[in-house]
Amino acid sequence: MSIKPDRWIRRMATEHRMIEPFAPHQVRKVGDRRIISYGTSSYGYDVRCANEFKIFTNVHSAVVDPKNFDETSFVDVEGDVCVIPPNSFALARTVEYFRIPRNVLTICLGKSTYARCGIIVNVTPLEPEWEGHVTLEFSNTTPLPARIYANEGIAQLLFLESDEVCETSYKDRDGKYQGQQGVTLPKA
Repeated sequence: MSIKPDRWIRRMATEHRMIEPFAPHQVRKVGDRRIISYGTSSYGYDVRCANEFKIFTNVHSAVVDPKNFDETSFVDVEGDVCVIPPNSFALARTVEYFRIPRNVLTICLGKSTYARCGIIVNVTPLEPEWEGHVTLEFSNTTPLPARIYANEGIAQLLFLESDEVCETSYKDRDGKYQGQQGVTLPKA
């Protein structure tokens, strides 16, 4: 496997619709306003967070159970900013829609700007032939409220290309998160 450089990412995005919408270069400003960067980097792609958020709340004293998730554990918020309570988390999705090639595994890492503020971004790998909006999980590890900004960079994807295609892809397995749109909660 090899990590793929910017020219490969640009080619895959334009010729194979791997990333839509696609920013071929790093975007650091919108007008005269500085933002947290997004777009193509040297060896990855910085994704943006959409403006739809699900903020975890314990109002109903629910138990967090991945096999039987209680949707009332979240408050839905739409806006340019999401404030995550101390020691809590929120879910969101990427602006970008992805179509991962059959011979590629994609790994997501949080951006250092957020990590230095105690905000951890968690995303599981995007498997070969997975397609959809990426659901993002933000953990606020601090004792203070933390801000996440919509339509700005939030995490970086790294694309690892194999010398051969996998025997069974996510699409072949009919994975339960295939084609997800919007913020997707856990499915049993």
